[in-house]
Amino acid sequence: MSLAPFPTAISPHLNRRPTPTRFQTPFIKLRMPLLQSTIPRFLHSWESARIISFSPAALNRSSTTADEEEDIEGVRKMEPSASPVRLVAFVGDNTVSPLKSTPWFDVMLHTAKRLKWVDEAYEMLVLTDKLHQLDDKTVEDLREELRHSDILLIVAVSDQESVKWVQANSVNVPNILCFESSPTLRNKLGGSIVENKSNENIISVLAAISQSKRKNESDEIVRIVSEAWDRHNSDDIRFCLLIVINAYIRPVPIMKNLRAKGFSTLNGMVKNCGPQILNCLLDPNCRKALQCLNRCSPVDQVCNYRCIASYESPCLEEFSLCVLQKNNCLELDAKIPEKPSVPPMIKFRGEYLSHETAEDLFVGWLGKLDWSWRVVAGQNPAYDQFPCQYQLFYRGKARGSFWYEPVFQVRTLEGILVWRRRKYRVKRGNVPGTFNFSVLDNGVVSNEFWTIVDVSDDFSWGLFHYHGAARVAGQSYTGAVLVSPDGVFPDEAGRQRLPSALDRCDIKDWELFNVDNCSCQNPPLGLPEGSKLHSKINHEHLKQ
Repeated sequence: MSLAPFPTAISPHLNRRPTPTRFQTPFIKLRMPLLQSTIPRFLHSWESARIISFSPAALNRSSTTADEEEDIEGVRKMEPSASPVRLVAFVGDNTVSPLKSTPWFDVMLHTAKRLKWVDEAYEMLVLTDKLHQLDDKTVEDLREELRHSDILLIVAVSDQESVKWVQANSVNVPNILCFESSPTLRNKLGGSIVENKSNENIISVLAAISQSKRKNESDEIVRIVSEAWDRHNSDDIRFCLLIVINAYIRPVPIMKNLRAKGFSTLNGMVKNCGPQILNCLLDPNCRKALQCLNRCSPVDQVCNYRCIASYESPCLEEFSLCVLQKNNCLELDAKIPEKPSVPPMIKFRGEYLSHETAEDLFVGWLGKLDWSWRVVAGQNPAYDQFPCQYQLFYRGKARGSFWYEPVFQVRTLEGILVWRRRKYRVKRGNVPGTFNFSVLDNGVVSNEFWTIVDVSDDFSWGLFHYHGAARVAGQSYTGAVLVSPDGVFPDEAGRQRLPSALDRCDIKDWELFNVDNCSCQNPPLGLPEGSKLHSKINHEHLKQ
């Protein structure tokens, strides 16, 4: 299931994950000065979001003149140069990651490929620390590579000979990040050595920066990068590197929207959406949502969406519809990612796929069951992990109309299990098996491009891929869902065919998150009156 990312009106987020929510201060009493005293506090995350767009020089300044800020902004608006960003990943030989016990070497190879989806100029060399197995020429080539590298990523390296070699040959590397490695390895950011106090937490990599006069900004970098790595999934590992590239090397295009507009937008917000802002602050659920969002990292999409799903209310929808969707107060403009390029399946049951048949594949088991599909596993760490995900695909009463309604559970931040439901309009793409989705989710429109990658002839499983963006939130994302009629993984035959389908999405099986389908009583299913189901495929003979 893809869930359109809800962008907070307080700060634009990109990569959300659930985190504990604690409020620093109680909410002030409700009276008219509320707008003046509360809205700026919520806007603090706009200001803190600017840190990941600053150049290293800007981070180290104690103050910045207006002319310097103008120069920084000019650099920020420039397109990235053609010169490569060079990374070296040095991985402990035969070490195993927490990602379904996948070797760290394989994880880093895949990370190198995923970096190319962001920018073809990102070049990452991946190698193990068994240097004694390399010939002299190769070792010298590696030394030369390190002399010109922007980032050295060290993962699970503890062999003392390897540690000594790294220490002797990484002097010129301006950024060194050490994870789960020997505590004698030293970290470096922006050319400055940072003392290690822990060999497992990236906070140690950045701790020294927190002593600077930009303490709040550096603390935010510490938190973002720490959370990104410690979540141990492919999206966040890549994102951890993008944070460093963006902050210390050059702007990352897909992260340009993280630089917020600051307090200059407050007047426009109040002018255009004063009643909606006040109503939100007066409504307990809407107010809780804003407080919750204010605790989320500016790049934590799961945290962001969990806040929204926990505290949904009409007031929150009206607030975001006005501030973001109608007036775009943050002036953001995210686009649907183009990579990875995922081809749709060409044939089903020996015949070339038509638009009608492709729609029937989405409709799936609906009619024989009360749902089309149930999600077994998903790839996106933000939107594919909710428990008890039911998919409803159906044709509407109007000619040519087609709809998608995901029904899913959310465990709110207060520990209550609640059901949520969304409604997407679906239109055919140019090629059979591709579709354009759109949804208004809590006041914000998200657009998505879906591809039917594969569906087994007996409807026992399917794989759907999506690219999406919430334009006015500055958020873009990709993901995929593995589905079956009962929420259980495919049988042996399906497991043999599934890797090929995942390869077409550039997804590894260790990237999938299993969905909890254990306690799914009384889902709010059902279809609008007059809905239609299959057009071409007769599925009555299928066995459950």
